[in-house]
Amino acid sequence: MSNLFKFFTPQDKKFHPLFEQAGSNVLKISEALLAAVSTSDLAKRKEIFKEIERLEHVGDDITHSIFLELSKNFITPFDREDIHALASAVDDIADYIYGTSSRLDMYKMDEISDPIVKIAEILVEMCQDIDKAIKELRSFKNIRVIADACVRINSGENQADYVFTMAVARLFEYETNAIELIKQKEVLQMIETATDKCEDAANVLESILVKNA
Repeated sequence: MSNLFKFFTPQDKKFHPLFEQAGSNVLKISEALLAAVSTSDLAKRKEIFKEIERLEHVGDDITHSIFLELSKNFITPFDREDIHALASAVDDIADYIYGTSSRLDMYKMDEISDPIVKIAEILVEMCQDIDKAIKELRSFKNIRVIADACVRINSGENQADYVFTMAVARLFEYETNAIELIKQKEVLQMIETATDKCEDAANVLESILVKNA
């Protein structure tokens, strides 16, 4: 019956393209953050921070478009609450990546610690999987791709959490400058939260998979 309903349901031309744009955009913004924290060229880093801000605004526009379509369309490719939850989760990732870059810029943190770079690397891998999984939502022909991506995203969040915990422990053990400690901890918290939001997106993807596969 479910397959019959899908057969007679018009091909979605609104939500899937928007979600694919959102997945591509969140991957771009994660890659930009990694580029920013990996370079020692401060002028180049400043330019990348501006690009991250632009990409965050692009993400906001895509999310707004998804919500607008949700309010106008009765027939949707999957549950309305899952559409809202996935759009919100992907938007949150971009928000926390932008929050990380804006704090690095605002706090004038010229020296980027290894844990921040490591979490940024993990974040890119997680966003690659989100982008890959979202593309598979269009047809559900290869559900293993979505399932495997979700497993890797959950594993990535665990890795990022471990890096964060160890980094904060070292800060409290060795950092004697209280202001520097606060700045470092806040940036670490911000970028680690971005990985939490990736896990939130993976949870929604798993929910969609269970309901539609």
